[in-house]
Amino acid sequence: MSSTSPKALRSPAQIPSRPLGPVSDGDGLVATRIPLVGGTPAVPGGFAPKAFVGEVVPFSVVAFREGHDLIGVQLRLTSPDGEETLHRLTPFLDGTDRWGAEIAIDLQGRWSFRFEAFSDDFATWAHAAEVKVAVGVDVPVMAALGAELLTRAAAEKDRPAAQRRRLRDIAAALTGGDAATTTAASTDPELAGFFRDRPLTTLRSASAVHTLLVERTAAGVGAWYEFFPRSEGAKRLKDGTVKSGTFRTAAKRLPAVAAMGFDVIYLVPVHPIGTTNRKGRNNTLTTEPGDPGSPYAIGSADGGHDAIHPELGKPADFRAFVRAAKNEGLEVALDLALQASPDHPWVDEHPEWFTTLPDGTIAYAENPPKKYQDIYPLNFDNDPAGIYQEMLRIVQHWVREGVKIFRVDNPHTKPLQFWEWLIATVNAQDPDVIFLAEAFTRPAVMRALAAVGFQQSYSYFTWRNTKAELEEFLTSVAHETSDYMRPNLFVNTHDILTEYLQFGGRAAYRIRACIAATAAPVYGVYAGYELFENVARPGSEENIDNEKYEFKFRDWEGAEEAGDSLAPLLRRLNAIRRAHPALRQLRNLAVHWSDDDSVLVYSKHLDAAFTGTGESDTLLVIANVDPHSVRETTVHLDTTIWGVPLGEQFEVEDLLTGAVWTWADHNYVRLDAFAEPVHILKVRRRS
Repeated sequence: MSSTSPKALRSPAQIPSRPLGPVSDGDGLVATRIPLVGGTPAVPGGFAPKAFVGEVVPFSVVAFREGHDLIGVQLRLTSPDGEETLHRLTPFLDGTDRWGAEIAIDLQGRWSFRFEAFSDDFATWAHAAEVKVAVGVDVPVMAALGAELLTRAAAEKDRPAAQRRRLRDIAAALTGGDAATTTAASTDPELAGFFRDRPLTTLRSASAVHTLLVERTAAGVGAWYEFFPRSEGAKRLKDGTVKSGTFRTAAKRLPAVAAMGFDVIYLVPVHPIGTTNRKGRNNTLTTEPGDPGSPYAIGSADGGHDAIHPELGKPADFRAFVRAAKNEGLEVALDLALQASPDHPWVDEHPEWFTTLPDGTIAYAENPPKKYQDIYPLNFDNDPAGIYQEMLRIVQHWVREGVKIFRVDNPHTKPLQFWEWLIATVNAQDPDVIFLAEAFTRPAVMRALAAVGFQQSYSYFTWRNTKAELEEFLTSVAHETSDYMRPNLFVNTHDILTEYLQFGGRAAYRIRACIAATAAPVYGVYAGYELFENVARPGSEENIDNEKYEFKFRDWEGAEEAGDSLAPLLRRLNAIRRAHPALRQLRNLAVHWSDDDSVLVYSKHLDAAFTGTGESDTLLVIANVDPHSVRETTVHLDTTIWGVPLGEQFEVEDLLTGAVWTWADHNYVRLDAFAEPVHILKVRRRS
């Protein structure tokens, strides 16, 4: 597949820029002579496919015509500022009639593209002449046809003068009907180049014009770190209660988060918390004095979604926190949880925004048989116009406060049309705003949320742990849904502590971090991951003494000084991500093979045309996904993906340990889950 960038190719257009409609002779025919079907990128349902600035996007289409004449296919790409470029597509080598090219997108905004196909008259002649002359068939005819074709091309006044002279000279030579001259012309690479840039054609077709929405780089690349501001700087008082941390004390944690190489600091809701039915520790219905309650039970006499919990500080303190984060190279993401505690001002001001039961009470949030007595879900049916505008107002408020990223809690419990409207409205005003969908639900719903506008999505990664599960999952997100769904591979959350982490020990934490950080350009961790917090509340998939219901006290520095922290590995992983552009792409993942059912192998490759360094970038990840064992096996690589012929040797450097080995397409590996469970290998050609 060819590799081009919009800025690298500025060839003048030879195919008319007007759309070419289908053939129609009054009998209802809609087929074109050169059909163009199945174009990608594309999204089910007619929504616009998405990319981010710096993403290498694969464009492809199926194109063919009757008979044996050859065709050419190109992509006409128009940037948001109106600049039009042409990109020649090359045929895939699998007999599918699919043509493609990879193009690096370099400007935010709405792009348009269409595919165009044409009869490649020169290539058709050159192929026929080369084949026929070699066996002495129709030599004078092929020479005459070549002379006629080149004469026609020489008459095109938009060709360079020197090129036109060369075409006339060769045409004159061909009039003699000489076999050697005909063969030389049909195999001349310079002559072929003339027609590659400016094809000679007598038949054309074009697809419809499509849209590609290109968002800022942070929509597709970033390392996220989640924490609860109230726990940072919290102090236990003599009476056993706890004084909450504030935005001022939480800001003291920012340099350490930035030093680990994270890009986004994600805050759970920072709004006032209701007192009615407040949950106690471990989600109990009994509270003790000083229990802070769940930050997702939003709203009290102190305000609602546009207010700040008074124990965290004032609006000026929040703005200071945002500035402090920016000074550390971090961007603040805020939780957007559209629900209310029974004490929220909405309950009195807009009771129609909730569901009233026959006994006159308001329905609690439920996930049967569970009930969340401290939360009322919103009802979007009674006053959609009013509730839509209020949600828009809330988002706009926090955008004005400096927040451009929102992690949306349970978006699958709100109408899909609402999200399409809200995201489009917000992005029309500020295209830099990013929404992450926290929707652990059915595949169709997750994909629909991404299609209607969510820039990022939580995914099933958290529960994909075996080699087979990970191979299927990573292939799907990299190649099946990547035109519109960007997975944020969170290794854990404040709600989720999987059995793999509960029982896999420290090896499990290392393995999951390495895979998440290298398999996709966006991943995240919840605070405490670096301290291997792996004790679950009995019968649940969440941490015991969950931070949602109490303050957490952690000795970050002490743990690292004692060598009891994963922070050094996270720091190294994020450094590797920043140094290797191949890891900042989603669509370039390729799964390879091993003889062991617990050894996962995949590569991330980026051609030299896209790295900005003049050299290609290739990384291999080999992971023992069984955290309880030592595995020895042979891995099998398709090295042609990064341009190394099968059987040829190359060097690899382990970016975690510094070890260097000579490898080929079949290699022995030993991965000790307790010491070295993962290789992250930089591929380099032997000198």
